[in-house]
Amino acid sequence: MAFREARDAITDIAKAGMVITRKVASGILADERRLDPDTVERVVSGLHPGRVLARVASVYDETESATTIRLVPAGDDPFPPFVAGQYIAIYLDIDGVPTSRPYSISSPPTHTGYMEITVRELPDGFVSKHLCHSVRAGDLFEVSAPAGRFVYDPLIDTDELVFIAGGSGVTPFASMIREAVDLKSGPSMRFIYGTRTELDVIFGDELMGVACCEEGVDLKLVVSEPGPDWTGTCGLLDRDIIGEFIGPAKGKTFFVCGPPAMHVLCEGALRELGVPEKRIKTEASGPPPDVTMVKGWPEGFTGEEEYTVKIAGGTSFRALSAEPLLNSLERNGMTVENLCRSGECGICRAGLVSGSVFMPDTTAIRKSDAAFGYIHPCVSYPLSDIEIRI
Repeated sequence: MAFREARDAITDIAKAGMVITRKVASGILADERRLDPDTVERVVSGLHPGRVLARVASVYDETESATTIRLVPAGDDPFPPFVAGQYIAIYLDIDGVPTSRPYSISSPPTHTGYMEITVRELPDGFVSKHLCHSVRAGDLFEVSAPAGRFVYDPLIDTDELVFIAGGSGVTPFASMIREAVDLKSGPSMRFIYGTRTELDVIFGDELMGVACCEEGVDLKLVVSEPGPDWTGTCGLLDRDIIGEFIGPAKGKTFFVCGPPAMHVLCEGALRELGVPEKRIKTEASGPPPDVTMVKGWPEGFTGEEEYTVKIAGGTSFRALSAEPLLNSLERNGMTVENLCRSGECGICRAGLVSGSVFMPDTTAIRKSDAAFGYIHPCVSYPLSDIEIRI
Protein backbone atom coordinates (compact mmCIF):
# COMPACT_ATOMS: atom_id res chain seq x y z
CA MET A 1 0.00 0.00 0.00
CA ALA A 2 2.94 2.33 0.64
CA PHE A 3 3.89 2.30 -3.03
CA ARG A 4 0.32 2.93 -4.13
CA GLU A 5 0.00 5.87 -1.75
CA ALA A 6 3.27 7.28 -3.07
CA ARG A 7 2.14 6.83 -6.66
CA ASP A 8 -1.17 8.55 -5.94
CA ALA A 9 0.68 11.42 -4.28
CA ILE A 10 2.91 11.83 -7.34
CA THR A 11 -0.15 11.81 -9.59
CA ASP A 12 -1.78 14.53 -7.45
CA ILE A 13 1.39 16.59 -7.68
CA ALA A 14 1.44 16.16 -11.45
CA LYS A 15 -2.16 17.31 -11.71
CA ALA A 16 -1.35 20.29 -9.53
CA GLY A 17 1.55 21.02 -11.84
CA MET A 18 -0.88 21.49 -14.73
CA VAL A 19 -2.73 24.11 -12.72
CA ILE A 20 0.53 25.79 -11.80
CA THR A 21 1.56 25.91 -15.45
CA ARG A 22 -1.59 27.78 -16.38
CA LYS A 23 -1.09 30.25 -13.53
CA VAL A 24 2.51 30.89 -14.49
CA ALA A 25 1.40 31.65 -18.03
CA SER A 26 -0.83 34.43 -16.76
CA GLY A 27 1.68 35.69 -14.20
CA ILE A 28 -0.73 35.08 -11.34
CA LEU A 29 1.27 32.62 -9.29
CA ALA A 30 4.30 34.88 -8.89
CA ASP A 31 2.02 37.58 -7.49
CA GLU A 32 0.03 35.25 -5.21
CA ARG A 33 2.85 33.14 -3.85
CA ARG A 34 5.81 35.46 -4.33
CA LEU A 35 7.71 32.69 -6.09
CA ASP A 36 10.28 33.23 -8.79
CA PRO A 37 8.58 32.25 -12.11
CA ASP A 38 11.82 30.65 -13.33
CA THR A 39 11.88 28.37 -10.29
CA VAL A 40 8.27 27.37 -10.83
CA GLU A 41 8.96 26.72 -14.50
CA ARG A 42 11.83 24.37 -13.64
CA VAL A 43 9.65 22.41 -11.22
CA VAL A 44 6.77 22.12 -13.66
CA SER A 45 9.09 21.18 -16.53
CA GLY A 46 10.46 18.36 -14.41
CA LEU A 47 6.95 16.99 -13.88
CA HIS A 48 5.82 17.61 -17.46
CA PRO A 49 8.82 17.39 -19.82
CA GLY A 50 8.02 17.86 -23.49
CA ARG A 51 10.42 15.13 -24.56
CA VAL A 52 13.05 13.02 -22.85
CA LEU A 53 15.99 11.10 -24.26
CA ALA A 54 15.75 7.33 -23.86
CA ARG A 55 18.16 4.49 -24.57
CA VAL A 56 17.14 1.03 -25.74
CA ALA A 57 18.18 -1.43 -23.02
CA SER A 58 16.90 -4.59 -24.70
CA VAL A 59 14.72 -5.88 -27.53
CA TYR A 60 12.93 -9.21 -27.50
CA ASP A 61 10.25 -10.94 -29.56
CA GLU A 62 6.84 -11.69 -28.05
CA THR A 63 5.41 -13.41 -31.16
CA GLU A 64 6.48 -13.68 -34.78
CA SER A 65 5.02 -10.22 -35.42
CA ALA A 66 5.31 -8.45 -32.05
CA THR A 67 8.41 -7.06 -30.36
CA THR A 68 8.93 -5.50 -26.94
CA ILE A 69 11.44 -2.66 -26.60
CA ARG A 70 12.67 -1.75 -23.12
CA LEU A 71 13.68 1.90 -22.72
CA VAL A 72 15.73 3.40 -19.90
CA PRO A 73 16.66 7.04 -19.27
CA ALA A 74 19.67 8.11 -21.33
CA GLY A 75 20.72 10.70 -18.75
CA ASP A 76 20.72 11.05 -14.99
CA ASP A 77 17.07 12.07 -14.65
CA PRO A 78 14.43 9.34 -14.25
CA PHE A 79 11.45 9.00 -16.55
CA PRO A 80 8.42 11.04 -15.46
CA PRO A 81 5.76 9.02 -13.57
CA PHE A 82 2.87 7.48 -15.48
CA VAL A 83 -0.43 5.77 -14.79
CA ALA A 84 -1.11 2.26 -16.10
CA GLY A 85 -2.90 2.60 -19.45
CA GLN A 86 -1.07 5.71 -20.65
CA TYR A 87 1.11 5.94 -23.76
CA ILE A 88 4.26 7.63 -25.01
CA ALA A 89 5.15 8.83 -28.49
CA ILE A 90 8.49 7.75 -29.86
CA TYR A 91 10.21 10.15 -32.27
CA LEU A 92 12.56 8.84 -34.93
CA ASP A 93 14.02 9.45 -38.36
CA ILE A 94 13.67 6.71 -40.97
CA ASP A 95 15.53 7.17 -44.25
CA GLY A 96 15.50 10.93 -43.78
CA VAL A 97 11.80 11.13 -42.88
CA PRO A 98 11.20 12.50 -39.36
CA THR A 99 8.11 10.96 -37.83
CA SER A 100 6.65 9.56 -34.62
CA ARG A 101 4.21 6.95 -33.38
CA PRO A 102 2.34 6.59 -30.08
CA TYR A 103 2.56 3.29 -28.21
CA SER A 104 0.90 2.26 -24.97
CA ILE A 105 3.31 1.50 -22.16
CA SER A 106 3.11 -2.24 -21.54
CA SER A 107 5.27 -2.30 -18.39
CA PRO A 108 3.70 -1.40 -15.02
CA PRO A 109 4.31 1.91 -13.23
CA THR A 110 5.55 -0.09 -10.26
CA HIS A 111 8.78 -0.70 -12.21
CA THR A 112 10.17 2.81 -12.22
CA GLY A 113 13.58 2.18 -13.78
CA TYR A 114 12.31 1.56 -17.30
CA MET A 115 9.36 1.73 -19.67
CA GLU A 116 8.46 -0.89 -22.27
CA ILE A 117 6.50 -0.59 -25.49
CA THR A 118 5.30 -3.59 -27.46
CA VAL A 119 5.04 -3.09 -31.22
CA ARG A 120 3.18 -5.28 -33.67
CA GLU A 121 4.52 -5.15 -37.22
CA LEU A 122 1.86 -4.08 -39.71
CA PRO A 123 1.98 -5.43 -43.29
CA ASP A 124 2.71 -1.97 -44.72
CA GLY A 125 3.91 -0.41 -41.50
CA PHE A 126 6.56 2.24 -42.13
CA VAL A 127 7.49 2.69 -38.47
CA SER A 128 6.45 -0.68 -37.02
CA LYS A 129 8.67 -2.55 -39.51
CA HIS A 130 11.64 -0.38 -38.50
CA LEU A 131 11.04 -0.83 -34.77
CA CYS A 132 10.56 -4.59 -35.04
CA HIS A 133 13.57 -5.29 -37.24
CA SER A 134 16.12 -2.47 -37.08
CA VAL A 135 16.22 -1.30 -33.46
CA ARG A 136 19.10 -2.56 -31.33
CA ALA A 137 20.21 -2.20 -27.70
CA GLY A 138 22.02 1.09 -27.26
CA ASP A 139 19.95 3.04 -29.79
CA LEU A 140 18.76 6.46 -28.64
CA PHE A 141 15.28 7.90 -29.12
CA GLU A 142 13.40 10.94 -27.99
CA VAL A 143 10.11 10.02 -26.34
CA SER A 144 7.24 12.14 -25.11
CA ALA A 145 6.12 12.38 -21.54
CA PRO A 146 3.35 9.84 -20.72
CA ALA A 147 -0.10 10.94 -21.86
CA GLY A 148 -3.65 9.66 -22.26
CA ARG A 149 -6.82 9.17 -20.21
CA PHE A 150 -7.31 5.44 -20.81
CA VAL A 151 -6.74 4.71 -17.13
CA TYR A 152 -8.60 3.37 -14.13
CA ASP A 153 -9.92 6.23 -12.02
CA PRO A 154 -11.25 4.99 -8.66
CA LEU A 155 -13.16 8.25 -8.19
CA ILE A 156 -15.46 7.68 -11.17
CA ASP A 157 -14.99 4.04 -12.26
CA THR A 158 -16.56 1.02 -10.62
CA ASP A 159 -14.57 -1.65 -8.79
CA GLU A 160 -15.39 -4.24 -11.47
CA LEU A 161 -13.47 -3.69 -14.69
CA VAL A 162 -13.88 -5.47 -18.01
CA PHE A 163 -11.00 -5.21 -20.47
CA ILE A 164 -11.69 -5.97 -24.14
CA ALA A 165 -8.65 -6.10 -26.41
CA GLY A 166 -7.91 -7.04 -29.98
CA GLY A 167 -4.40 -7.78 -31.27
CA SER A 168 -1.80 -5.33 -29.96
CA GLY A 169 -4.56 -3.57 -28.01
CA VAL A 170 -3.49 -5.84 -25.16
CA THR A 171 -0.60 -3.52 -24.21
CA PRO A 172 -2.34 -1.00 -21.90
CA PHE A 173 -4.11 -3.87 -20.15
CA ALA A 174 -0.81 -5.65 -19.60
CA SER A 175 0.39 -2.60 -17.70
CA MET A 176 -2.79 -2.48 -15.58
CA ILE A 177 -2.74 -6.20 -14.80
CA ARG A 178 0.98 -6.23 -14.01
CA GLU A 179 0.50 -3.32 -11.63
CA ALA A 180 -2.36 -5.12 -9.86
CA VAL A 181 -0.21 -8.23 -9.48
CA ASP A 182 2.68 -6.21 -8.05
CA LEU A 183 0.45 -4.34 -5.59
CA LYS A 184 -1.64 -7.38 -4.65
CA SER A 185 -4.67 -5.10 -4.64
CA GLY A 186 -7.03 -3.22 -6.88
CA PRO A 187 -10.35 -3.70 -8.66
CA SER A 188 -11.44 -7.02 -10.11
CA MET A 189 -10.47 -7.46 -13.76
CA ARG A 190 -12.17 -9.61 -16.38
CA PHE A 191 -10.16 -9.66 -19.60
CA ILE A 192 -11.45 -10.72 -23.03
CA TYR A 193 -8.64 -10.91 -25.57
CA GLY A 194 -9.37 -11.56 -29.24
CA THR A 195 -6.76 -12.48 -31.86
CA ARG A 196 -6.76 -13.83 -35.39
CA THR A 197 -4.81 -17.01 -34.55
CA GLU A 198 -3.53 -18.55 -31.34
CA LEU A 199 0.01 -17.71 -32.49
CA ASP A 200 -0.84 -13.99 -32.34
CA VAL A 201 -1.48 -13.91 -28.59
CA ILE A 202 0.90 -11.38 -27.03
CA PHE A 203 1.93 -12.07 -23.41
CA GLY A 204 -0.14 -15.25 -23.64
CA ASP A 205 1.72 -17.45 -21.14
CA GLU A 206 2.05 -14.61 -18.63
CA LEU A 207 -1.62 -13.64 -18.82
CA MET A 208 -2.83 -17.22 -18.51
CA GLY A 209 -0.53 -17.73 -15.52
CA VAL A 210 -1.91 -14.61 -13.84
CA ALA A 211 -5.49 -15.69 -14.48
CA CYS A 212 -4.78 -19.10 -12.94
CA CYS A 213 -2.89 -17.88 -9.89
CA GLU A 214 -4.12 -14.39 -9.03
CA GLU A 215 -7.44 -13.74 -7.34
CA GLY A 216 -9.57 -11.12 -9.06
CA VAL A 217 -8.18 -11.56 -12.60
CA ASP A 218 -10.07 -13.66 -15.18
CA LEU A 219 -9.02 -14.19 -18.80
CA LYS A 220 -10.85 -15.39 -21.88
CA LEU A 221 -8.99 -15.87 -25.17
CA VAL A 222 -11.06 -15.74 -28.35
CA VAL A 223 -9.53 -16.78 -31.69
CA SER A 224 -11.21 -15.88 -34.97
CA GLU A 225 -9.15 -18.15 -37.28
CA PRO A 226 -8.01 -21.04 -35.07
CA GLY A 227 -5.65 -23.82 -36.02
CA PRO A 228 -6.64 -27.49 -35.81
CA ASP A 229 -5.29 -27.87 -32.27
CA TRP A 230 -7.13 -24.90 -30.73
CA THR A 231 -9.72 -26.04 -28.18
CA GLY A 232 -10.73 -22.66 -26.75
CA THR A 233 -13.40 -20.16 -27.76
CA CYS A 234 -13.67 -19.31 -31.47
CA GLY A 235 -15.32 -16.35 -33.16
CA LEU A 236 -15.46 -12.57 -32.91
CA LEU A 237 -15.91 -10.34 -29.89
CA ASP A 238 -19.65 -9.97 -30.36
CA ARG A 239 -22.55 -9.58 -27.97
CA ASP A 240 -22.93 -13.32 -27.31
CA ILE A 241 -19.29 -13.96 -26.42
CA ILE A 242 -18.93 -10.80 -24.34
CA GLY A 243 -22.26 -11.28 -22.57
CA GLU A 244 -21.57 -14.92 -21.70
CA PHE A 245 -18.23 -14.05 -20.12
CA ILE A 246 -19.13 -10.91 -18.16
CA GLY A 247 -22.59 -11.79 -16.89
CA PRO A 248 -24.75 -8.79 -15.90
CA ALA A 249 -23.26 -5.55 -17.21
CA LYS A 250 -24.54 -3.41 -14.35
CA GLY A 251 -21.83 -2.15 -12.01
CA LYS A 252 -18.98 -2.72 -14.44
CA THR A 253 -16.69 -0.30 -16.29
CA PHE A 254 -15.55 -1.35 -19.75
CA PHE A 255 -12.23 -0.56 -21.46
CA VAL A 256 -11.91 -1.25 -25.20
CA CYS A 257 -8.64 -1.15 -27.15
CA GLY A 258 -7.86 -2.62 -30.54
CA PRO A 259 -8.21 -2.10 -34.31
CA PRO A 260 -11.02 0.16 -35.60
CA ALA A 261 -13.22 -2.70 -36.83
CA MET A 262 -13.09 -4.31 -33.40
CA HIS A 263 -14.15 -1.04 -31.77
CA VAL A 264 -17.24 -0.86 -33.96
CA LEU A 265 -18.20 -4.44 -33.15
CA CYS A 266 -17.48 -4.32 -29.42
CA GLU A 267 -18.94 -0.90 -28.69
CA GLY A 268 -22.11 -1.91 -30.52
CA ALA A 269 -22.27 -5.12 -28.52
CA LEU A 270 -21.87 -3.25 -25.24
CA ARG A 271 -24.72 -0.90 -26.10
CA GLU A 272 -26.92 -3.90 -26.90
CA LEU A 273 -26.01 -5.31 -23.49
CA GLY A 274 -27.26 -2.10 -21.89
CA VAL A 275 -23.92 -0.56 -20.93
CA PRO A 276 -24.26 3.25 -20.60
CA GLU A 277 -21.82 5.42 -22.54
CA LYS A 278 -20.25 6.74 -19.34
CA ARG A 279 -19.14 3.19 -18.49
CA ILE A 280 -17.29 2.64 -21.79
CA LYS A 281 -13.71 3.86 -22.18
CA THR A 282 -11.97 3.53 -25.51
CA GLU A 283 -8.41 3.99 -26.70
CA ALA A 284 -7.83 5.04 -30.29
CA SER A 285 -5.04 3.25 -32.12
CA GLY A 286 -3.99 5.62 -34.86
CA PRO A 287 -5.72 6.54 -38.12
CA PRO A 288 -7.94 3.95 -39.80
CA PRO A 289 -6.10 1.47 -42.04
CA ASP A 290 -8.49 2.24 -44.90
CA VAL A 291 -10.23 5.59 -44.50
CA THR A 292 -12.49 4.92 -47.50
CA MET A 293 -14.29 2.33 -45.35
CA VAL A 294 -14.94 4.75 -42.51
CA LYS A 295 -18.49 5.92 -41.88
CA GLY A 296 -19.06 9.27 -43.59
CA TRP A 297 -16.38 8.93 -46.27
CA PRO A 298 -17.87 10.81 -49.24
CA GLU A 299 -19.21 8.90 -52.22
CA GLY A 300 -17.31 9.26 -55.46
CA PHE A 301 -13.86 9.40 -53.84
CA THR A 302 -11.69 6.32 -54.32
CA GLY A 303 -8.81 7.39 -52.09
CA GLU A 304 -6.46 7.51 -55.07
CA GLU A 305 -7.15 11.17 -55.90
CA GLU A 306 -4.12 13.46 -55.70
CA TYR A 307 -4.34 17.09 -54.64
CA THR A 308 -2.03 20.02 -54.01
CA VAL A 309 -1.36 20.94 -50.39
CA LYS A 310 -0.05 24.47 -49.96
CA ILE A 311 1.54 25.66 -46.72
CA ALA A 312 0.57 29.27 -46.01
CA GLY A 313 3.63 31.43 -46.62
CA GLY A 314 5.65 28.43 -47.75
CA THR A 315 5.95 25.49 -50.09
CA SER A 316 3.45 23.08 -51.64
CA PHE A 317 3.34 19.38 -52.49
CA ARG A 318 1.01 16.69 -53.81
CA ALA A 319 -0.87 14.34 -51.47
CA LEU A 320 -3.23 11.40 -51.83
CA SER A 321 -6.76 11.72 -50.50
CA ALA A 322 -6.52 8.46 -48.52
CA GLU A 323 -3.28 9.38 -46.73
CA PRO A 324 -3.40 11.27 -43.43
CA LEU A 325 -2.27 14.83 -44.00
CA LEU A 326 0.28 14.53 -41.18
CA ASN A 327 1.96 11.60 -42.97
CA SER A 328 2.08 13.60 -46.21
CA LEU A 329 3.65 16.55 -44.40
CA GLU A 330 6.34 14.35 -42.88
CA ARG A 331 7.13 12.66 -46.19
CA ASN A 332 7.75 16.10 -47.61
CA GLY A 333 10.15 17.11 -44.87
CA MET A 334 7.81 19.14 -42.65
CA THR A 335 7.74 18.43 -38.93
CA VAL A 336 4.51 19.13 -37.08
CA GLU A 337 4.41 18.64 -33.32
CA ASN A 338 2.12 15.70 -32.53
CA LEU A 339 1.43 13.07 -29.91
CA CYS A 340 -1.52 10.69 -30.28
CA ARG A 341 -1.84 10.58 -34.12
CA SER A 342 -5.45 9.50 -33.53
CA GLY A 343 -7.34 12.78 -33.63
CA GLU A 344 -7.70 13.07 -29.85
CA CYS A 345 -4.98 15.21 -28.27
CA GLY A 346 -5.15 18.15 -30.71
CA ILE A 347 -1.43 18.93 -30.50
CA CYS A 348 -1.00 18.73 -34.28
CA ARG A 349 -3.91 21.14 -34.94
CA ALA A 350 -3.54 23.33 -38.01
CA GLY A 351 -5.62 26.02 -39.67
CA LEU A 352 -7.46 25.13 -42.86
CA VAL A 353 -7.20 28.29 -44.96
CA SER A 354 -8.99 26.97 -48.05
CA GLY A 355 -10.26 23.74 -49.56
CA SER A 356 -11.90 20.79 -47.85
CA VAL A 357 -10.78 17.73 -45.91
CA PHE A 358 -12.45 14.65 -44.48
CA MET A 359 -12.19 13.97 -40.75
CA PRO A 360 -13.93 10.95 -39.15
CA ASP A 361 -16.80 11.73 -36.80
CA THR A 362 -14.76 10.28 -33.95
CA THR A 363 -12.19 13.09 -34.18
CA ALA A 364 -12.11 14.88 -30.83
CA ILE A 365 -11.98 18.39 -32.21
CA ARG A 366 -13.09 21.23 -29.96
CA LYS A 367 -16.14 23.21 -31.02
CA SER A 368 -14.13 26.43 -31.01
CA ASP A 369 -11.47 24.89 -33.27
CA ALA A 370 -14.10 23.66 -35.70
CA ALA A 371 -15.77 27.06 -35.72
CA PHE A 372 -12.52 28.81 -36.61
CA GLY A 373 -11.39 26.34 -39.25
CA TYR A 374 -8.86 24.20 -37.39
CA ILE A 375 -8.26 20.56 -38.27
CA HIS A 376 -6.27 17.64 -36.86
CA PRO A 377 -3.82 16.71 -39.66
CA CYS A 378 -3.23 13.24 -38.20
CA VAL A 379 -6.77 12.21 -39.23
CA SER A 380 -7.47 14.76 -41.99
CA TYR A 381 -7.66 13.69 -45.63
CA PRO A 382 -7.65 16.19 -48.53
CA LEU A 383 -10.75 16.17 -50.74
CA SER A 384 -9.56 19.07 -52.91
CA ASP A 385 -6.56 21.33 -53.32
CA ILE A 386 -6.05 22.86 -49.88
CA GLU A 387 -4.04 25.51 -48.09
CA ILE A 388 -3.16 25.06 -44.43
CA ARG A 389 -1.44 27.12 -41.78
CA ILE A 390 0.89 25.25 -39.42
